[in-house]
Amino acid sequence: MGDGSSSSKRAWVRDAQKTLSAAVGSVEVSQWQGNCIYRVPAFIKDLNAKAYQPQVVSLGPFHHDDKELLPMEEQKRRALRHLLRRARKPLEEFVAAIEEAAEQLESMYLNLDDRWRGVEGRERFLEMMVVDGCFVLEVIRAADPTSANNVGDYAPNDPVFSQHGVLYMVPYIRRDMLMLENQLPLFLLAKLIAVETASAPNDGAINSMMLRFLSATSNMPLAGVGLGLHPLDVYRRSMIYGPYQTLGGSHDVPETGIMWSAVKLNKAGIRFKKSITNSFHDIQFRQSHLLVSMPALVVDDFTEYTLLNMVAFERLHVSAGNDVSVYLFFMNNIIRSADDVALLCSNGIIQNATGNDRVVADLFINITKNMVLVPSNPLYAILRQLNTYCRKPLNIYRATFADYYFRNPATVANSMVAVMALIATLMQTVYTVLQYFQSNTTAAPGPSA
Repeated sequence: MGDGSSSSKRAWVRDAQKTLSAAVGSVEVSQWQGNCIYRVPAFIKDLNAKAYQPQVVSLGPFHHDDKELLPMEEQKRRALRHLLRRARKPLEEFVAAIEEAAEQLESMYLNLDDRWRGVEGRERFLEMMVVDGCFVLEVIRAADPTSANNVGDYAPNDPVFSQHGVLYMVPYIRRDMLMLENQLPLFLLAKLIAVETASAPNDGAINSMMLRFLSATSNMPLAGVGLGLHPLDVYRRSMIYGPYQTLGGSHDVPETGIMWSAVKLNKAGIRFKKSITNSFHDIQFRQSHLLVSMPALVVDDFTEYTLLNMVAFERLHVSAGNDVSVYLFFMNNIIRSADDVALLCSNGIIQNATGNDRVVADLFINITKNMVLVPSNPLYAILRQLNTYCRKPLNIYRATFADYYFRNPATVANSMVAVMALIATLMQTVYTVLQYFQSNTTAAPGPSA
């Protein structure tokens, strides 16, 4: 027994010794360099597991065999047939182009299962990439009536690619395309387009095509940004462009770290206004005008899922930064209740498509749970400056006065009655005094002759 235990220890020691070369920094850098599509860890999913789960279609390897998503596989095959017939190119050309880039595509998925590796696994991987990629291209083109690649060869009652399908099915496909675990590399789409058009693809055109599909209202400046990693990356970048506001001076954070809500800031004299752009960077505090400008945000049934996946991407992708996370942290600081949401809605900052202000408030409160942030983002400077303004005694008294006397209509009415009674009493007193002096002047004897 002792010999077996000693032998076992020597075995694991030998195995550990053999892997020492993998601990070199340069080797580890290359190990993760290409990764940009990740499985969301359980500690993140626990907050809202549904937010990371595709509902109608699997794209890529992580959800390929999910039973709930298998019905869409036949729709993918039909899309492939339509694209091939219109392109008038053999399927072998598309497969050959993807096979040349197979290793790069595989490296984009962190911890890719072994079933996608080896000779048989590689074939399955190539098939999945071609079928899923062509399906995405067909969906994007079907949803874009101005697309140069007309897809009008589908039946008018097609469940996905008809006008009816675009109206009722495509929104859910669009949502699934923003799930971190359900991403396809834009590099894959570029390869397929290159074969289809027999020309070199334009990175900016592919970004624009994807962004038009994901967000019809986005006005992201796309020039010179390079090809996006995947749809979620392009969508996220469309919301964090442009510079941050630069604030001078020192604005220390209070020890409590507590920020006043939007309603309380408003009572202290601060107004809110919609920013010119929709970028999360475009948040400014102009102290001379007591004005905070913020980007407009449409909040609907899919907003929470999209934001959570962007935050997960920032957590898992080292070079992504934390811009979306910091924006949500800022919003969580000024939104504490339905009244805060109602105030921001009245100023056009939040466009509430849910119809319930409490639901929106809970969204920002819950979405930032367990969020870890680095306090070097410029939005922290705005929070610090607002905190500094709020700590001034005059502003505290103003907010307290407004909160106490104007909290409800009854208090306002009573205050107005009291003021009116005081004014009436003063007017009556003035009138009585004037009458007194007038009567004395009339009764006084005139000068002697």
